[in-house]
Amino acid sequence: MAGVGVRVLLVFNLLYITAVFAGRDFYAILGVPRNSNTNQIKKAYRTLAKELHPDKNQDDPDASRKFQDLGAAYEVLSDPEKRETYDRCGEDCLKKDGMMNGADPFASFFGDFGFNFGGGSNNQQEIPRGADIAMDLFVSLEELYSGNFVEITHNKPVIKSAKGTRKCNCRQEMVTRHLGPGRFQMMQQSVCDECPNVKLVNEERTLEIEIEAGMVDGQESKFIAEGEPHLDGEPGDLVLKIRTMPHAVFERRGDDLYTNVTLSLQDALVGFTMEIEHLDGHKVQVSRDKVTWPGARIRKKGEGMPNYHNNNLHGTLYITFDVEFPKSELSEEDKKGNSCYHKHPNCDVLLPFLLVVNSNEIRQNIIWFAQTIHT
Repeated sequence: MAGVGVRVLLVFNLLYITAVFAGRDFYAILGVPRNSNTNQIKKAYRTLAKELHPDKNQDDPDASRKFQDLGAAYEVLSDPEKRETYDRCGEDCLKKDGMMNGADPFASFFGDFGFNFGGGSNNQQEIPRGADIAMDLFVSLEELYSGNFVEITHNKPVIKSAKGTRKCNCRQEMVTRHLGPGRFQMMQQSVCDECPNVKLVNEERTLEIEIEAGMVDGQESKFIAEGEPHLDGEPGDLVLKIRTMPHAVFERRGDDLYTNVTLSLQDALVGFTMEIEHLDGHKVQVSRDKVTWPGARIRKKGEGMPNYHNNNLHGTLYITFDVEFPKSELSEEDKKGNSCYHKHPNCDVLLPFLLVVNSNEIRQNIIWFAQTIHT
């Protein structure tokens, strides 16, 4: 009987959950887990919006519905307050509380007109456009390694209605003038339409750009219709160009990273083990049990930058070693206290190495090596 009771309780709970969460499963629509963070939600939305846009799926009768579902999912899950309500009692609660406003997420994510897939008619090419605005966006190497979302504030001139009318769509047309019996003249004349008057008002817009892992210098992200306005046509675009800020530790060359590490003289002679903190905080272990000469370089495959087209591929990290030598001259007491002083004429060169070495065997090897060169 106890097992039957448990099963009845489980069925009741399942029915309760189904009733509470009646409506669309926004997590399933975006393809993200319920514990996903805001950046994961935004990235999933951006990817799916490109795939599901109706202009790219004209043969799918459900394309518009799928795209609307995607927009609704992003609207809810990208807003902490709406997401909390949705997680608690589903889409129905959002509708009852008036929290589903159907706002176009493209307005801040991709610009006023969403994506430009070229699905319109060829007549769009004849519509005059405002100038594009090109700006540099400076980002850190950490952001290019791990990816990030960046918000920028943009002052955009927006066309608003005004009193009166104005001449618009002016063009040159051929007109025929009657000069007399049987005489006509063809000439060009400027012709304009009469349009409602407008004015330009500056509005502050918050735009969000995704810094994708592996992006490179000069790579562009475009916001449609966020450029200069045109009174008789469409506004231009806002083009943001990625610019990498200098980094204190790493230098990027393609997908490879380069860094320099300074060793003490003792570590250079007897070997060492160390850790280098990478751009995302993970540790790269480096060790050697041999003599490390100034300028020596080692490679760590797979520890470079992620490839933009395939983030599972990484470049190589190149580590170049510098050796720090003693900066002060040795005293006479230090020189006489070492057997090298009496055994080799180049003791002044060898002694800095010998003083920092703790192993007698390594000391003897250095002296033997120097004597071999000298003879």
